[in-house]
Amino acid sequence: MSVSYRWVIVAAGALMTCVALGAMFSLAIFQEPIATATGWSHVGIASAMTLNFIVMGFGGFLWGAASDRFGPRIVVLIGSVLLGLALVLASRAETLRQFQLTYGILVGLAASTFFAPMIAVTTAWFDENRGLAVSLVSAGMGVAPMTISPFARWLISAYEWRPAMLMIGIATWLLLVPAVLLVRRPPAAAAETGTGFAVDGARPQLSKVFRSPQFIVLGLTFFACCAAHSGPIFHMVNYATICGVAPMAAVSIYSVEGLAGLGGRLLYGSLADRIGVKPVLVAGLLVQAGALATYLFVSQLGEFYALAIVFGSAYGGVMPLYAVLAREYFGPRIIGTVFGAATMLSSIGMAFGPLIGGWIFDRFANYSWLFIGSAMVGLGAAAIALAFPPLARQKPQPAFGVSS
Repeated sequence: MSVSYRWVIVAAGALMTCVALGAMFSLAIFQEPIATATGWSHVGIASAMTLNFIVMGFGGFLWGAASDRFGPRIVVLIGSVLLGLALVLASRAETLRQFQLTYGILVGLAASTFFAPMIAVTTAWFDENRGLAVSLVSAGMGVAPMTISPFARWLISAYEWRPAMLMIGIATWLLLVPAVLLVRRPPAAAAETGTGFAVDGARPQLSKVFRSPQFIVLGLTFFACCAAHSGPIFHMVNYATICGVAPMAAVSIYSVEGLAGLGGRLLYGSLADRIGVKPVLVAGLLVQAGALATYLFVSQLGEFYALAIVFGSAYGGVMPLYAVLAREYFGPRIIGTVFGAATMLSSIGMAFGPLIGGWIFDRFANYSWLFIGSAMVGLGAAAIALAFPPLARQKPQPAFGVSS
């Protein structure tokens, strides 16, 4: 295959992350219509997202390991079929418990099949511009709020929430299954040298990897970063509505965050390739924490838009950098397993935000404590990231060139 096929892999990965993560995060758009139509509590509905993240975390580790062993195509094919089925079943749920099990468990299990395997195969295709390539794949998550979320809002307005969720489930089949056919492994695996965890092509010992300072700092930073921003992202539409913003305009704030996240991924990924991953990551985490605290002082639509640009670019920009660090610390042979394990920790962090935010709103009828706590956790993430060990500097090698 031509080397240019690597960009086909990037495009396929971006589409998959857009559709899969967009479908999962559309629960933020469905939350209020479901609560109004069914009488289910906000915290009960939000707990489905908490289950998403918990299941997605453990699933990401298992699917990442499966991708290392069997290849990414079979993994993302399973996920494509399962995601559509999960949304169709969730649209028919008659009780809150049924909804939590179908949307929370099945959607989370399906969504976990895409991120780690597609990020892993992308890092294997790229020696140069790796930060940019990984950022473009994860940019699908930034495009999702501009596409899936407004589409979900329009469907809900036109057909109510059950038909809307059913149609999104069918659409995932139509979009994802053809994209699976484009997924390929690179023609030759990158050389497993220079990482400090594998020598002369030997497979690294996972017990050594998971006890290493590199992985511990990677996992803890990823966990704290996601714990900081998950609640505000999920509850942003409801928060803006409480502040007096019209429902469709509130969804547009979510879309602006996604657009800013897309730009942030391109900016942060390019900067990481030029000046190094660690300083860019720390700076982005500090910006994220500052933006979270500032949400306490906004109430007008224009203010929401301005802050959404800052917040979206920060959290969107830092997310792909964890995969680049995992690849540069541990090499290509076990990247699916290692990044899947890191994603598991990040998903556990993500699980706290929606549930805690729902509890705070049900208890206090506002989100002030959510933003205060999230900002503090965000500062903690930046502090942990400062402890990243330096990357090993090796002589240039054609199959393992690192541009940062």
